[in-house]
Amino acid sequence: MLEKLESYEDKYNEIAERLSDREVATNPEKVREYGKLLAELEDIVALVREYKEARKNLRDAEDLLKGETDEEMQEFLREEMARWRREMAALEDKIKYLLVPGDPNDRKDIIVEIRAGAGGEEASLFAADLFRMYTKYVERQGWKFAVLSVSSSERGGFKEIIFEVKGRGAFSKLKYESGVHRVQRIPITESGGRIHTSTATVVVLPVVEEVEVKLDPNDLRMDIFRSSGPGGQSVNTTDSAVRVTHLPTGIVVSCQDERSQLQNKDRALRILRARLYDLYQRQQQEEITSARRSQVGTGDRSEKIRTYNFPQDRVTDHRVGLTLHKLDSVLEGEIDEFVTNLAAAEQTEKIKQLGIR
Repeated sequence: MLEKLESYEDKYNEIAERLSDREVATNPEKVREYGKLLAELEDIVALVREYKEARKNLRDAEDLLKGETDEEMQEFLREEMARWRREMAALEDKIKYLLVPGDPNDRKDIIVEIRAGAGGEEASLFAADLFRMYTKYVERQGWKFAVLSVSSSERGGFKEIIFEVKGRGAFSKLKYESGVHRVQRIPITESGGRIHTSTATVVVLPVVEEVEVKLDPNDLRMDIFRSSGPGGQSVNTTDSAVRVTHLPTGIVVSCQDERSQLQNKDRALRILRARLYDLYQRQQQEEITSARRSQVGTGDRSEKIRTYNFPQDRVTDHRVGLTLHKLDSVLEGEIDEFVTNLAAAEQTEKIKQLGIR
């Protein structure tokens, strides 16, 4: 392992040396390029140097123990050796995590789609609870969100709501939320006091630029129609709603919440790009991994990922077996424990798959 780690340090030193070269130092583009490479290697090189220092201290202690006759000093040196071994093991774990290639989408903004599943009106109300939970989390992170499309239910829930989140690392933290969320509680529509089970599905997509997914106009069918539902006088009296159909895949996106046809079209195309990007990525992943599935990150949206049990004040994430007895706090956006545990589980699985030792 050390030989591989030292190659990172050699590369870091080589880049740092190039940066001091006059030809590079006077070229802003080269300075940015090499500066970015240094930044990418900085964390792992710092850990490599700590690891080498710990290994040196361990060897020094081992050498001293060989010639030591005093029992007290021998005991002290054994304790020191044990300490440096623990330090090396901890550093190895940290280095392994850094060696795992990052998800190129992790720094991207996201589009979140929440849809009511099984359970009728109660499922729509649960979808609204999930929307509130995520927006509270977004606010805690200092990010921004904007609703792109919404279809409301009679009692104030959502049949479907699509919103965009802008913030550094938004995808890296919320990508684990894709899947089926289940709620167990007594619905407000239930007069007999019986506990019902309802579901809502969540899909988290990275926002992609036009250059990442190019849309051929010949592949699109654009339908313009009159908006319906709340939104002001002009929403219901002008043909501003837009429905875009991607003919090769059959994906359909409708937007009607803006009064401007142009704005609705722009939103629909952004959602379409995100869905197509997600579809293409999944197809590639299927080809690469075949039937192999990891504990976290399968993105299987038919999979029940989390249960919110109101009578027991319990939230359980079934992928990592984590249960928290603080449902109210979770619904207020305190989902960091889930995010942290899911990220750690995904990283551990990747380390196994990559055979990093």
